[in-house]
Amino acid sequence: MTDYIDPHQHKFPDTERTTRSHAGESIQDSLNWPGLFLVGVGIVMLAATLTAAGSGFEGWAVIAGILTAVCLLGGVGIVLAEHRRIKVAEGLHLTDPCGH
Repeated sequence: MTDYIDPHQHKFPDTERTTRSHAGESIQDSLNWPGLFLVGVGIVMLAATLTAAGSGFEGWAVIAGILTAVCLLGGVGIVLAEHRRIKVAEGLHLTDPCGH
């Protein structure tokens, strides 16, 4: 009996149509969510910083700028640390060309 593969059957993850080994990893892995949230807050804080600076509130612009840097650096750090943890578990490094 031959093995028949139904092309309409959906499999997850779809390894036949993607060249990336971890497509959608940032969304699927819930340990990335705090980092993604911090990056989002950092982008909103960047808008607040620019608004405060444009309106002439130098003190608020400095405070918002510091919070922007903390949120963006912290969020990116969390996402990279989690991505590195997954790569190390597979025996790979962040600079390996496969996947992301």
